[in-house]
Amino acid sequence: MEVILLERVAKLGQMGEVVRVKDGYARNFLLKRGKALRATTDNRGKYEGMKADLEARNLQAKGEAEKVAEKIDGRNVVVIRQASETGQLFGSVSVRDIITTFESDGVTFARSQVLLDAPIKTIGKHSISIAVHPEVEVSVSVTVARSADEAERINRGEDISSRREDQDAAAEALAAAGEFFDPDAQGGGDDDEK
Repeated sequence: MEVILLERVAKLGQMGEVVRVKDGYARNFLLKRGKALRATTDNRGKYEGMKADLEARNLQAKGEAEKVAEKIDGRNVVVIRQASETGQLFGSVSVRDIITTFESDGVTFARSQVLLDAPIKTIGKHSISIAVHPEVEVSVSVTVARSADEAERINRGEDISSRREDQDAAAEALAAAGEFFDPDAQGGGDDDEK
């Protein structure tokens, strides 16, 4: 089916372009959400009449989106979750969790604007894109940690996969094992050779 786009649609086209899409995509997404019109002769004439109004509305929406983008661009939010010692989360961090975290900071956007391919399932700092407007995208980072202290360490760039105490204990155990198995050590063994 051919449609006339009423706004920019990612990976499809700009406002005013006539594009061919699958019937289901056109009916269930583009037409239903008001993002396109069927490309009939009547609708082509109707679009020409609406063009100036649509462009003005798009510019206004883009201007508002750029203000919001300035507020959140490069921002880092922290999400606290339970996780195993290896850093694997017991559950995941989804789009809803990210939106809730931003809402607590006073920034609101729709679920469809968060571009997250798959839920976050590991501890660490993750970069996520947010499409505030079809033509305005920003990048934010989400720090997933077990505690606020761990989140600060992650944001400083520390490697939290192994703790300092664990490294010290491993070094002590290695040294003790070396003394125990050292063949040159003087000991009271080998009494059978007399």
